[in-house]
Parts: sequence; C-alpha cells; structure tokens
Amino acid sequence: MRVALFVTCVNDAVFPATGVATVRLLERLGVTVDFPMAQSCCGQPQFNTGYRRETQPLVRRTVRAFAGYRHVVVPSASCAAMVRHHYPPFGPEAADLAPRVHELTEFLVDVLGVTDVGAYFPHKVAYHPSCHGLRLLGLGERPRRLLEAVKGLDLVELPGAEECCGFGGTFAVKNPDVSAAMGADKLTNALATGAGVLCGADNSCLLHLDGLASRRGAPLRTVHLAEILASTEEEPWR
Repeated sequence: MRVALFVTCVNDAVFPATGVATVRLLERLGVTVDFPMAQSCCGQPQFNTGYRRETQPLVRRTVRAFAGYRHVVVPSASCAAMVRHHYPPFGPEAADLAPRVHELTEFLVDVLGVTDVGAYFPHKVAYHPSCHGLRLLGLGERPRRLLEAVKGLDLVELPGAEECCGFGGTFAVKNPDVSAAMGADKLTNALATGAGVLCGADNSCLLHLDGLASRRGAPLRTVHLAEILASTEEEPWR
C-alpha cells in the first residue's frame, strides 16, 4: 500500500522527529510512504480566526498536493479534523480530499487493521486526548488500544482526560491567562498519575503542556504517540 504523508507545518518546523517516527512506523508495517513536496499549511489558523478568503489558497494548494492518493496520513488530529470537517464547503475537489485523510491512529486501526505495531516503550505513560481528536474525529479508544499493545508500557488513567488543555490554537494567543490556567489544571492532573511521560496525538497540545511543565520544573516529558509506536527494542526512543 502506498500513502502520502501530510506531516503538518507544526511538525515540520518544530517537531520533525514526529514525522520521521511516522514514516519509520508505517514502513515497518509494510506501507510505502510518499512525501509530496508541495504541501504546506492546511489553513487552520486562518480559518479559525475568521479569514476564510485567506484560507482558500491554502486549501487549493493542499488539494493539489495530495491529488491521486487514496490515503493521506496525518500525525495530527487537529489538521486531519480541519480537512475532514471544514474543507468540503470550499468546493468539490476539497470535498473529495476530505474522506481520504486519516489521522494516524485511524489509519492504523481502521485501514491497516492493527493495534499491536511491534513497539517497545518501558515507561509509565498518561494519554491526553486532544479536543479535535476527541470531539471532531471521534478517535475514541483507538489511541489507547495502540498504547495498551506496546510492550513494556504502563498506561495510567489521566484524571479529567476529556478536558481541554487550553491551547486551542489562536485561543492561547487571544486568551493567554485562561489558556495557561487550563493548561496548569491539565498538568496537575498529569503529574498526579505518577507518569513520567505524557503523550498525545497533537504536538500543539504537547507544546503548550511542555512549556508549562518546564516553567514549573516538573519531571514530565511530552511525547507524540507516533514516537512511542515507532520505538522498538532494537531502536529505542530516547
């Protein structure tokens, strides 16, 4: 099977290890991964801020970049939700792309039909479900099923898991005090689990929480789910 990787601009610019991990994971499962070089931002920041006209060129560019691919895999629930839920009104070509875009855990569980990806990660982990994955995509138990199958991983319950971390893209810019307070609550809950690692399917959330943890001097690492699933005994995550 051949797929296209939509790595997202946040991962490309700030978290390249997530994109690398996604490719390693998919190739380990027998998937051929292409990276269309024409891809750029999906337009979510502009769209969420109300700039629909400025979003249109980015939608058209994304549609062209992934034309011809049956499956487009995205290691970001936020960007996958943008394409799936907000692209269709931009025209028939955008509407055609929407159902071909899969968030990573959806692709693994629903398309490839796997939950045990052969990963090894001997750490205590708490999972934070992002709002877009939880509410717009309805990822449900898919991420947890994948984590539960990882050898050596101790998955612990995160109190208030379904509560927003406070990032919310431009919400954090417009409402910094509220955003920080929400993040502090999420961080307190994560620390209460005793986990050394907090993982999620959106690096935007993890960026927010990692910043708060660093300021507090908290002993907690944030790691994208793809990096955990790509980790093996032969090539351990560090």
